[in-house]
Amino acid sequence: MHKPTLIKTATEVPLTIAVKAINESGELVDKHIACERPLTVYLNWQPIVTLMTLGARAEALALGYLKNQGFISELEKLESVIVDWEVSSAAIITKESTADLDEKLSEKTVTSGCGQGTVYGGFMDGLDEINLPTPQIKQSTIYSLLKNISEYNETYKNAGAVHGCGLCRGDQIVDFVEDVGRHNAVDTLAGEMWLKETVGEDKLFYTTGRLTSEMVIKVAKMGIPVLLSRSGATQMGLELAQQLGITMIARAKGKHFLIYNGADNVELDAIPPKRPEKQ
Repeated sequence: MHKPTLIKTATEVPLTIAVKAINESGELVDKHIACERPLTVYLNWQPIVTLMTLGARAEALALGYLKNQGFISELEKLESVIVDWEVSSAAIITKESTADLDEKLSEKTVTSGCGQGTVYGGFMDGLDEINLPTPQIKQSTIYSLLKNISEYNETYKNAGAVHGCGLCRGDQIVDFVEDVGRHNAVDTLAGEMWLKETVGEDKLFYTTGRLTSEMVIKVAKMGIPVLLSRSGATQMGLELAQQLGITMIARAKGKHFLIYNGADNVELDAIPPKRPEKQ
């Protein structure tokens, strides 16, 4: 398994900081808030984008972002990843040709991602080549997964203001990432999967964020056929899920969920009792 050399020139950064606030009763209370810091991603020393992030796993975030945007594609050609929080940067050094970087950077679209995301030319490339499986998933498994994943939102419980994304197999969480934007969290998981050469065909992707076109495309590129969200979906996100064959389940919380695409792939084996009608 090929892995690029990882160079970190500064220690890890904190994800939350302690602050004081005044509550609704006029009392001074000690609380924590989520950190937010810029991370400029470089490809062969050319700046590509500045991401606002918590700062956890910056190397995976940078790799996942560049891969999902179509800037890099071959793991074997990666040479090194240099993360330096003293200058808030992550530099990816690769043997891949970057001759068309200026053209890709000139083709950009502002998306509905948290903090106003941006996608570049090449982001949509390769969608026609994606062929996802159609695994069956049980309703009881969804309920069990939602219960298990509630234990993983550590930063949200402590400070709020973040989204969480999880890579799951059945009702078990394989990996989980929180960040100030859901697109950062999914890119971080994509980078980790790429480095570890993890397959997505037997996985489910969970997110606390809404299912936009950007989220659906990124999950499809990760080879994951099932997408589950605590939030809602957009029209373009649904159309792409239908086009790519992704089972899309949204508004999932407690015993409630809505299957927007792939209903035939979900076995309703734990239908909750109907609430009594109000008299």
